Amino acid sequence: MLRAHLGWIVMAAGGISLCASLLAGPGSPAYLLAVVSGVLAVLLAVAVRWGPHRHIVPAALLAGSATALWLWSIADGLAPLERAVASLVWTAPAGLALVVGGYPRLTAHQRAVDVEQARQAQRLQWARDLHDFVAHDISGIVAQAQAARFVAESRPEAAGAALERIEAAGLAALATMDRMVDMLHEPDGPAVRPLPTLDDLPGLVDRFRAAGDIDVRLVQAPHLAGVPRDTAGMAYRVVAEALTNVRRHAATARRVDVSVTGDASGVEVRVRNDMASAAAPRRRPGSGGRGLAGLREQVVSGGGSLAAGSSGRDWEVVAVIPGTVT
Repeated sequence: MLRAHLGWIVMAAGGISLCASLLAGPGSPAYLLAVVSGVLAVLLAVAVRWGPHRHIVPAALLAGSATALWLWSIADGLAPLERAVASLVWTAPAGLALVVGGYPRLTAHQRAVDVEQARQAQRLQWARDLHDFVAHDISGIVAQAQAARFVAESRPEAAGAALERIEAAGLAALATMDRMVDMLHEPDGPAVRPLPTLDDLPGLVDRFRAAGDIDVRLVQAPHLAGVPRDTAGMAYRVVAEALTNVRRHAATARRVDVSVTGDASGVEVRVRNDMASAAAPRRRPGSGGRGLAGLREQVVSGGGSLAAGSSGRDWEVVAVIPGTVT
């Protein structure tokens, strides 16, 4: 409660000092000026440090004016110009109080802003991980469940295989969730498993292939071992998002070609599927749509590029990712 009134206290003290300075005359002791300016400076520093923002300017003006007017009243022996300059100089304690009280307040505010920005960046990263990894496995589960429902009556034996694939996709999603929970509990701990990279692409393609009747072909260049982990992780995200979009928006596709080329200086990812509509895929209400847009923002911020569009009767996603992705 006291903090809310600090500014009012300084303004009241400054107002009283202003009134008193009008009564002070040439015979007033000089030490009284030092006492008034010192008390006002201390009160102002405290108000600037902990008081409401809206009170800082009027409190500083009153405190500075009070000390300047005090000197003007008792220094009648000086020439007008000298009195004015001396009065201006005596506002220095108020300025010093602004610095003493304002610097730690500004530092604390900047620290709070930095913490909030770090938390926001972390939340965005978790959202990307959920979308890029978990959503891919969940979409596979949905596709398998739909296939199992259609063949359950006519071919019960096929439903069993679909259930096995649903189980595998569910376990993969749970593994990703476990990894993210580990990151939440111990963001720097040694037990945290790394996110998928280019070495995990064959497994990703195999799971996608097993979830339907689409022929998926993966071609990886032989010089990808030295690709930085961030770059490799981004390439994996691009492939996962492109395959997820094929499953969700290109149900008539029968072939998908995935190509990953490059070296330690950068990677190019191409994912092309046939029978894709040249128009933008229609989305159900609430179905999202931030996948490729979010990836494009990340890739572009790191100096790369990402484009998606029709290429004849095919739909192609092309990403160029430099050797270091921020």
